[in-house]
Amino acid sequence: MDNDDDSTSAKTKDGTSIRQIAVFLPNRPGAFVSILDLLKSNHVVVLGLSVQDSIDNTVVRLVVSDPETVETVFIEKGIPFNSTDLVVVELRDGAEQMPACLRTLLNAETNIHFIYPLLTQPNGKAALALCVEDNQFGDSILSKAGFRVLRQEDLSR
Repeated sequence: MDNDDDSTSAKTKDGTSIRQIAVFLPNRPGAFVSILDLLKSNHVVVLGLSVQDSIDNTVVRLVVSDPETVETVFIEKGIPFNSTDLVVVELRDGAEQMPACLRTLLNAETNIHFIYPLLTQPNGKAALALCVEDNQFGDSILSKAGFRVLRQEDLSR
């Protein structure tokens, strides 16, 4: 296990940062399904995901309803993973608002390492998970531009 931020998400007056769990799987049939079954048996819902596949391995990035439970289960089962906080931004007007969101970060000259949509729609609105070079800065810039930055409590209701 290699945690970027000591396995606890940053807590602010607005709530807890959303933590992504990246799980490293062998590239073989059923590997991802077994992870999904394990999460389901522990009452964890996958809210967002991104899959990066290669010949030998697959990296599955997950936003889940209960990251603490996932980390505990993965440690107990010896499943290699990494966790990192993300900036998750709500898109009030759906996908049409995505260019404005990304332009806000571009104008602030901050790098986006990766991005993916959530599977669920918190508050009935689209949302993007972003890994940026400085989460506090990204959060601040997006908030000042009028975007709502979500917290774990917004997803785990």
